[in-house]
Amino acid sequence: MNASGKLDRLTLWLRERKITEVECLISDLTGIARGKIAPTSKFIAEKGMRLPESVLLQTVTGDYVNEEIYYRLLDPAEIDMFCHPDESAAFLVPWAIEPTALVIHDTCDKWGNPIELSPRNLLKKVLAMYAERGWQPIVAPEMEFYLTQRSDDPDYPLQAPVGRSGRRETGRQSFSIDAANEFDPLFEDMYDWCEAQGLDLDTLIHEEGTAQMEINFRHGEALHLADQILVFKRTMREAALKHNVAATFMAKPMTGEPGSAMHLHQSVVDAEGRNIFSNPDGSMSELFLNHIGGLQKYIPELLPLFAPNVNSFRRFLPGTSAPVNVEWGEENRTVGLRVPDSAPHNRRVENRLPGADANPYLAIAASLLCGYIGMVEQLQPSAPVQGRGYERRSLRLPLTLEAALERMENCRALERYLSPRFITAYVAVKRAENENFKRVISSWERAFLLLSV
Repeated sequence: MNASGKLDRLTLWLRERKITEVECLISDLTGIARGKIAPTSKFIAEKGMRLPESVLLQTVTGDYVNEEIYYRLLDPAEIDMFCHPDESAAFLVPWAIEPTALVIHDTCDKWGNPIELSPRNLLKKVLAMYAERGWQPIVAPEMEFYLTQRSDDPDYPLQAPVGRSGRRETGRQSFSIDAANEFDPLFEDMYDWCEAQGLDLDTLIHEEGTAQMEINFRHGEALHLADQILVFKRTMREAALKHNVAATFMAKPMTGEPGSAMHLHQSVVDAEGRNIFSNPDGSMSELFLNHIGGLQKYIPELLPLFAPNVNSFRRFLPGTSAPVNVEWGEENRTVGLRVPDSAPHNRRVENRLPGADANPYLAIAASLLCGYIGMVEQLQPSAPVQGRGYERRSLRLPLTLEAALERMENCRALERYLSPRFITAYVAVKRAENENFKRVISSWERAFLLLSV
């Protein structure tokens, strides 16, 4: 179907649902939804929108990278990019007062070339690499997050919210049904809204932390699931606000509590739908081992795409259910790359490195790219880990955002697959955020240094 036909189908979809307003959005590098809100008639008439390309160089605080890099990456005239709606990425906004839809857009220049700095375009580029070889990745994300009491003071530590019982949760309640049911009215709204949006949710789990939850998605096509995560995070926050609590996807929001991850289960099928990670006899294929080898070699080089913030690195602590290396093992949750026990046609690897704070387009793109490089370059993995893997130090990760950005910036091997322009832009945005963070004096510094040094 041509572009005009797809827009006609989207127009019909909007009119059938009597949509009066359309939220037209793209994802920036941080994962923040940016765009415009238009009356449906204007959206249909204009068939897209224009945004300054500079929105893709905004930091999480709304600031921009320094001028030298800004004008090296962008046209000095600060020209617009053209944003075209993707009819397969249209969702209802069920919490809106008026009938409203959300439509994710693709970005290109005036000649139709994809914008290199766009996270969604990067994922599409990686998927095209797979398609050229007759492969299709299949992913299944798991999203962890915390429910917290609402607070308007960022200096005040977060607290667990009060549930239906009128009490706050205490202790660790991993997999507790009753603890999850404390927030049953909230999750009923969340499930109703996600069903209305067509999100492929699977199970709800109470995780290890106090009021920490996990939502699993059913396995499916990578781009569609990245779109769904973007929509889900927004939906979860809105459902929480309706019930006077907050939902946060920060990697490490609470002192003394486990961090929140975005675990990615990934496999690859061929044109006939066969899982290429298994041999006909059911054993692990060479391509599967190569895929793991690629993840091991290149995750440390692309770590800022999985751990994008200063806070992200607080999650990587031994003994806290978070990986501290890129070792692999079967049915082993103490390593970064877990191979779940499964039937041969379901063989997959679970990348446990990404944080819940990661941009879903970039984290999925990076995870799939690492595995792809491993397969095409026939990289071999290390020996699988038996038993506890936290103490393994041969395949450790950069320990800070600064070290991770430097490593990503200096990895020449990645330039065959990622444009230097994207790498420069991403590193610049994250460095600007890191410099902004350094200007803020923490409560720890005031508590231990103020009158002691």
